[in-house]
Amino acid sequence: MAETRGERARHWRYEELPGVDLLRAHYIRKSFVRHTHEHFVIAAIADGVEVFHHGSGDQYAGAGALALVNPDTPHTGRAGVPEGWRYGAVYPSPDVVAAIAAETTTLRGTPGFVTPVLDDPYTVHLVHQVLRATDEGNPLAADTLLRVVVTRLLRLNGGTLPRREVRTAGARTAARARAVLEERMAAPPTLEQLAAGLGTSPFALLRAFRDTYGMPPHTWLTDARVRRARRLLDAGTAPSEAAVTVGFTDQPHLNRHFSRIVGVPPGAYQRERKNVQDARGDRSVASGAWQWNGQQGMSTRTYGPVTEAARPPRAQGTRSRREGRSRTAPWYGTHSASGSPSDSPGSPSA
Repeated sequence: MAETRGERARHWRYEELPGVDLLRAHYIRKSFVRHTHEHFVIAAIADGVEVFHHGSGDQYAGAGALALVNPDTPHTGRAGVPEGWRYGAVYPSPDVVAAIAAETTTLRGTPGFVTPVLDDPYTVHLVHQVLRATDEGNPLAADTLLRVVVTRLLRLNGGTLPRREVRTAGARTAARARAVLEERMAAPPTLEQLAAGLGTSPFALLRAFRDTYGMPPHTWLTDARVRRARRLLDAGTAPSEAAVTVGFTDQPHLNRHFSRIVGVPPGAYQRERKNVQDARGDRSVASGAWQWNGQQGMSTRTYGPVTEAARPPRAQGTRSRREGRSRTAPWYGTHSASGSPSDSPGSPSA
């Protein structure tokens, strides 16, 4: 297990939870550039503070809180305190969330989260239990707990997402520009060439694209390249080949951007995908056991009925309650790679 300045991360899938990505990480110096996710982000902070730019300003999520990001929503990510932040996250697809919402809520239309930060230690606990269930090879618990997490969050902080309609001339131009960049991802035009082909000026296109997609075209293109690289890696393409296919100059170029968007290097990301296919059940561990940097320890957490009655006893004071919960949070992972701070303004992510 490689190590990068004390930062560790594992990004994986569990075969019995289709449409869901999983993450455990401890980041200290890592800064996530502005990017988006195709899936929802449900990040449960166990220790420290994460700061992420979302909407018109910075959001702060500390221990016992959740960072919540809807699909295709630009955001960043960085540490809010010197010791960084430690968290577990689930990334359910829009289809997964929509199916759960249709069964357990009265929301109509496309469901999503209303506010990006929710202080709810109980749901933080449940998210970590989802991850533990996948580690233990317990698909019934993992599926059950995930559904409870999504249902609870939609009831506490859910709403119907507005439909993104292309109405203005600027938005239509931005959509056309995006289509060109998707088609010519490996060999994109310059901003001037792109604007000329669309019959507009470079600065008019830049403003329209930023207003429509929350980031300039070059940032969007990097994000889109990493998304496509993920799909290639999932399909078994070697990282070096994926890098060139999506338009990066070489694998180190892919590594740098991939780590600053996904949170782990592409090689580690792909190994976890391969493990899902080649070693079903091999990652099971004894119930109650957890690992930190190869050391075995014991956690006091156990599975119980997934109801409000199962809420852990409330300690005296929010701070003591959160600290007690974070001490027993399980850890599994490979160490992360920090990116170069020159790529983008400081930013964070779930």
